[in-house]
Amino acid sequence: MTLTPLASAAPETGGPAPDRLLSGNPVFTTWNEYESPDGKRFAGIWRSTPGAWRIRYDEWEYCELLEGRSVVTHDDGRSWTLGPGDRFVLEPGFTGIWEVVETTTKRYVVILP
Repeated sequence: MTLTPLASAAPETGGPAPDRLLSGNPVFTTWNEYESPDGKRFAGIWRSTPGAWRIRYDEWEYCELLEGRSVVTHDDGRSWTLGPGDRFVLEPGFTGIWEVVETTTKRYVVILP
């Protein structure tokens, strides 16, 4: 087994693509603390200020909310209100809306196809 320590990551900032933005002016800050040598696996911390945008997942993502409050709504109408301590997985093919109600910070692990 090989242990890979998480690096001290410099933050990157951005936001949702303009064609996906539904409300607000959310700013994303991402600290990508790990990237696999093949570039298909990532882990780190992500934070967003309030706003709402359309989401479409081609990848698998495990999330654990550390702070804040968000609502994730699937296109089929199912909705989840998420807060600190909530953990969930978004799978490839998931489409819907992510709304950050209170600035949200999550830990993530992403696996690309």
